[in-house]
Amino acid sequence: MQLDITGRNFEVTPALKTHAAEKMNHIQKHFADVVKVNMVLQVENNRHIAEASTHYTGAEIHAKAESNDMYRAIDEVTTKLETQLHKHKEKIIDSHR
Repeated sequence: MQLDITGRNFEVTPALKTHAAEKMNHIQKHFADVVKVNMVLQVENNRHIAEASTHYTGAEIHAKAESNDMYRAIDEVTTKLETQLHKHKEKIIDSHR
């Protein structure tokens, strides 16, 4: 899976990149059709915001999370993205039955 990480208003450290890659590998295990994920990390005042978007079998899936810690924001956005992917996958399976 190709993971593009962009930082706004700060430099993305290698530790943040590896943390995001580990979390996204968990998604890749369950959803092999996910080929590319775009992640935007930004800092505004004291808020750390993480956004992730991907294309999965005919749908554009987008998730956004906000926290006081960037690592927690990445964890929350991957959880939200995984939940949305599960819902979309079940919709596809149910429509074929």
